[in-house]
Amino acid sequence: MSSWRVGQGIDAHRLVAGRPLVLGGVEIEYERGLEGHSDGDALLHALADAVLGAAGLGDLGRHFPSSREDLRGADSSRLLAEAVARSREAGFEVGNVDATVVAEAPRLAPWQEKMRAGIAAALGVELERVNVKVTSSDGLGAMGRGEGIAAMAVVLLERSGGA
Repeated sequence: MSSWRVGQGIDAHRLVAGRPLVLGGVEIEYERGLEGHSDGDALLHALADAVLGAAGLGDLGRHFPSSREDLRGADSSRLLAEAVARSREAGFEVGNVDATVVAEAPRLAPWQEKMRAGIAAALGVELERVNVKVTSSDGLGAMGRGEGIAAMAVVLLERSGGA
């Protein structure tokens, strides 16, 4: 079996009034937040999906279904940390992650470094193993109309020395 595994994750949530906007584990000042059973953090959901996929463990919905009431409003950093713990149990460590957030508004560049730091902490890795990019869709589609935010992530897992 290969000592490296790659996983990808994609998530998108609608922006709605009455919820805080949380991305990458960071609460961002904005008049709307992401709809979801948990805190709606599309970036951390994409990352957790990528980790689980790389480890061959299925997807986020399999491990953390929205039917679980104990996950209502849950901090997605907790879900990501649990996905990483499960990948470690399967014999893998995070090599690096590269993620992209697509949002027309708000402007996310001022929050990028704080997101990186929070993600590194949730993953249990050094900051230099985490990259977060932000972009817009230049007015195209639902994201371009400001109806939601999407995130994509790629994760490299490396087989642990003891597995």
